Amino acid sequence: MTESTTDPSTIPPPVQTWHRVAAARDEASLADLDALLADDCVFRSPAVHTPQEGKAVTTAYLLAAMAVLGPTLRYLDEWYADDSAVLEFECEVGGRSVHGVDMLRWGADGRLTSFTVMIRPVQGLEAVIAAMGAQLGRKPT
Repeated sequence: MTESTTDPSTIPPPVQTWHRVAAARDEASLADLDALLADDCVFRSPAVHTPQEGKAVTTAYLLAAMAVLGPTLRYLDEWYADDSAVLEFECEVGGRSVHGVDMLRWGADGRLTSFTVMIRPVQGLEAVIAAMGAQLGRKPT
């Protein structure tokens, strides 16, 4: 899944765990996702104006995103700081090219406190909004 040229030994543990979860995209990875997310984790969607707060809603959005983006998701590059990372990705959704970044922040315990997604171009974002709305069972607002 990761096509980055990043040396695997330099990848922070929270990012390693995220890559395992995103690559697996199955029920077995739910335990890893649950362990990765802080109880007060905040998810910021490119399609929803307000931050989505809490582990349960963050889990729902990430599982939906894995279903929507996962089949063609490729991570291209990654950048790290002490407590954060930016992961550049691309995929195809509804016949539209999607290019974006995942911005992850974690606490001293290595659990994610924030997961922000940014997507371009607008046609790709529109395809993601429609597919995520269907996956989540409602239209994001």
